[in-house]
Amino acid sequence: MSKRKSKNSWIYTLLVIALVGIYLLAGPDQFFIQDQPVFSPPTQEVKGITATVATEKTWYEVYFTSPKIPFDEVITGGIENNLIDKINAAQISIDLAVYEFDLENVALALIAADNRGVLVRVVYDNEFSDPDPQMQELKQAGIQTIPDERSAFMHNKFFVFDNRCVWTGSFNLSLNAAYRNNENALYFCSTEAAQNYTTEFEEMFAGQFGVTSPSDTPFPNFTIGEFAIESYFAPEDEVMNQVVSEVLSSNTSIHFMAFSFTNDPLGEAMRSMLEQGIDISGIFETRGADSQYSECLPLLKSGADITLDGNPRTFHHKVIVIDGQTVILGSFNFSASADEENDENLLIIHDPALAQVYEQEFQRMKAQSLLPVNGTCKTK
Repeated sequence: MSKRKSKNSWIYTLLVIALVGIYLLAGPDQFFIQDQPVFSPPTQEVKGITATVATEKTWYEVYFTSPKIPFDEVITGGIENNLIDKINAAQISIDLAVYEFDLENVALALIAADNRGVLVRVVYDNEFSDPDPQMQELKQAGIQTIPDERSAFMHNKFFVFDNRCVWTGSFNLSLNAAYRNNENALYFCSTEAAQNYTTEFEEMFAGQFGVTSPSDTPFPNFTIGEFAIESYFAPEDEVMNQVVSEVLSSNTSIHFMAFSFTNDPLGEAMRSMLEQGIDISGIFETRGADSQYSECLPLLKSGADITLDGNPRTFHHKVIVIDGQTVILGSFNFSASADEENDENLLIIHDPALAQVYEQEFQRMKAQSLLPVNGTCKTK
C-alpha cells in the first residue's frame, strides 16, 4: 500500500470515529425524522407577523398579524408563508374550508401539492371566493371544489393536513387578512381534532351546509397531554350556549376581542358576571360598534372596560380569554347569524400557557385601542 493510500485510510477511519461519537453524544433523534410535527423556534417577530410557536414544552403554533399603521405596500412576511410551509410539508391530503381567497402564493402552493400527488379538496363560500381568480386557478388545475351557494355564509377558515394536523382561527386567505387586518391562527396536531374537522369538512363536501349539517362530531371533548379541549361547529352544536356557559363559569376575568358582538345572551352573561365583581374588558371593531344591535354600549354603560380598535382596516379577532386560563377562538363571531345560520368552528381550550399567549395579544391590542367618547361607542 502506498503512503498516500495509507494516509487516506487513516483520515477515513478518523472521520467515521468522529461521526459515531457525535451520534452517540447527540442521540438518534437528531439524525432521524420522528413522527412529530417539526416546529419553529419560540416566540419571534418578523415583518407583518407575531409568531408564538411550539417548543418541546408546548403543542401549538399561534400566529397574530401585525399590520403596519400607516399601511405600506409591503406584502411579504405574513401569516400565509407559515401556512404555505404546512401545505408544502403535506404528504397525503389537504382539506380546506375557506371564506375569502385571493392569496396567489397559497393557490400556487395548493396546485403544487396536487401536482405531487397530495389529495387537495376545497369547500368555499361562493359569494366571496368565486369572483377571485385564485379559486378559478384551483378549478382549472383539477382540484375538487364545492361551493356553498346559500345566502348564509360558509364562514370557516380551516385546513386539515394529512388527517392529523389542523389550522384554524380568524385568518382568511386574503391580502387584507395577511397585511391589513388584525387576525389570529392556531396550528396543532391531534388525530381527534383532525377527525372532528374532517367530519365537518366531509359534510360540507357532500353539500350539507348550515342547518342541514348533522351534529356528529366524533370527539367533542378530547385532550392533548393534560389539557382539555372542546370542539364545536355551528349551527348544529348550539355553540353560543357553550360560550355563555364558559363565561358564566369565570372566577376572576373575562377579556375579549370582537369583530362582531351582537348576541344578547352573551352580553347579558357578561353583564351578570360584571355585577359579581368579575373583571370584564373588551375591544370592539369600531365599525358597527355603535349600532343598535351591538353589545358595546350596554357593556360600556354597565361599567365594563370597553375600548374600540385602533386599526383603520379590520379588527377581525373572535377571542375570549377567561381567568387567564382558558381561551375561546375560531371563526365564530358573537352573533345570531354565526350561531344559527353560518358554518363556523370554535374551540374552547383549557391550557393556561396558550391562554396567556392570547392574553398577551389582548394586552397588545388594548394598548393600541381607542377610548369611546361622550358615553358612546364612537371614537369621535
